[in-house]
Amino acid sequence: MLGPDFEEPDVRWLEAWHTDLYGQTGEAERSGETDLRFWWRAFDDPVLDRLIETAREENPSLRIAGLRILESRAVLGIAESALYPQSQQVSGSAAWTHTRQSGGAAPDRSDTFTAYQAGAAVGWELDFWGRFRRGIESADAAFFASMANYQDVHVLLSAQVADLYFAYRTTLLRIGIARKNAALQKRSLEITERLFASGQQAELDLQQARTQYLATLSTIPDLEITRTQTRNALAAVLGRPPGELPELAGLEGLLPSVDPRIVADIPARLLMRRPDIRTAAWQVAAQSAQIGVAEADLYPSVSLFGTVGWSGTTIDGAPDTTTGAVGPGFTWNVLDHGRLRNNVRVQDARLQQAIESFQNTVLQAAREIDDAAIGVVKTREQQGILAESVRAAERSLVLANTRYQEGYADFQRVLDAQRALFSQAERETVNRGRHVSAVIGLYKALGGGWTPVEIERIVPEETRETMRERTNWGDLLTAPLPPQAPDPSSGPGTPP
Repeated sequence: MLGPDFEEPDVRWLEAWHTDLYGQTGEAERSGETDLRFWWRAFDDPVLDRLIETAREENPSLRIAGLRILESRAVLGIAESALYPQSQQVSGSAAWTHTRQSGGAAPDRSDTFTAYQAGAAVGWELDFWGRFRRGIESADAAFFASMANYQDVHVLLSAQVADLYFAYRTTLLRIGIARKNAALQKRSLEITERLFASGQQAELDLQQARTQYLATLSTIPDLEITRTQTRNALAAVLGRPPGELPELAGLEGLLPSVDPRIVADIPARLLMRRPDIRTAAWQVAAQSAQIGVAEADLYPSVSLFGTVGWSGTTIDGAPDTTTGAVGPGFTWNVLDHGRLRNNVRVQDARLQQAIESFQNTVLQAAREIDDAAIGVVKTREQQGILAESVRAAERSLVLANTRYQEGYADFQRVLDAQRALFSQAERETVNRGRHVSAVIGLYKALGGGWTPVEIERIVPEETRETMRERTNWGDLLTAPLPPQAPDPSSGPGTPP
C-alpha cells in the first residue's frame, strides 16, 4: 500500500520526566492500583455520587459525543463498501409504438408494436495501490478516536460536576460565615447604641460599628449571586433548566478533608492512558492513512467492467437480442498540473499538524498533573496554618470584648478583632474549597472518571427509537462496541 504506516509520535522528554510533587499529594494505595474510574467515591458523599450518575445519563455534551460514535461507525461502513463493486446499474425500458401510413399508391396501413430493453452494468475498481484499504484505515482510526473522545467527555464531566458541587457547598459556608459575623457585629452595634444613648461613648464608636456591620452584610448578596450561578451551571450539566435542584436541599457541614490516594504507577505512564491523548493519537493515525489515499491518485486506477443486455419486440419474426461484455480498463490522470501532488503535500502537512497537536496535548497533560499536584500539596499545607489563625482570631475577639467591657481597651480593638476573625474564617473556608478542587483536578489530570463505552449507554433508548423510526440503521444502534480501543500503532481495529 502507498503512504506511510502509522507510528505513534515519540515524546522524547517523557521518558525522563517525573514530578516529585506527585509523591507528596497523598498516601500510597496499599492494595496496588487505585480504581480511577470512580475516584469521586473517595469523598464518601452520596449526593455527589447521584449527581455524577445523573449527569452521565442526561448531559447533552455526552450524548453528542455518543452520537458521534454512531456517525463514525456509519462512515466506516461507507469506507468498507469501497472494497466491493462501486458502480452497479440496472436499467430497463418498454416503449409502445404505433405507426400509420396513408395516401399514395400503397394501401393505407397501421402497425402497433412494443419494444422491450433491459440491461445491467457493473464496474469494480481494484484496490491496486491500497487507496481503499487506507481509506478504511483512516475511518477505522476516526471511529476509535470518537470512542476515546466519548471517554474524555466522561473524564471532564465527572470533574466538572464535582467541582461545581463543592463550589456550591463552599459558597454556602461562606454565606454562613458572613451571617455569623454579621450577627456578632450587630450585637456590638446594639451595645454601642445603648452606650451612646446613655452618653458613655462617643458617636465615632457607633458609626464605626455600623460601618463594619453593614460592610459585612453587603458581602452576602454577592455570595448569593455566586451560589445561584453555580447552581444553574450544575443544573445545565445535569441537562436541566435553571432552578432549584432537589439534590442540593439541606446541604450542611464542612467540606471533606480528603487527600488523593496515589496510584501505584509513575505519572508518565498514567498520562499516556488519558482519553484525550488517545484521541489525539487516533487522529494522527487517521490523517496518516489519508496520505496513502492521496498518493494512490498519482497512479493508474485499474478496473473491471461487465455489462449484459437484452432487447426484444412484439413484431412478428423480429429476433430477440442478448449482449454481454466484460473486460479491464484503466484511467490515469497524467496532466494534473500539480493538483494531485499538491494534495499529497496538503495531507502530509495536516499529518504534521496532527503530530504537533498530539505533542501539545501530552505537554499540557503533564502540566495539568504538576499544577494539580502543587495545588494539593500547598493548600493542605496552608490549611493547617489558616485553621490555627482562625482559633487565634476567635480568642482575640473574646479578649478584646472582655477588655472593652472592663474599660481597659477602646472599641477599635474590638472592631479589629471582628474584622480579623471574618477575614481568617473566610480564607480558611476558601482554601478548603481550593484543596478539594485541587484533589479533583489531580484525578482529572490523571485521566480518571471514564468507563468502557457501551452501546446501550451512549444514546438513550428513547433517542435510538426515534432514530430507528426516522432512518433504517440496521444493527448499528444495537451491535456491541469494542470493549477497549486497541493501540493505534497496532494498525486498523475490527469494530463490528
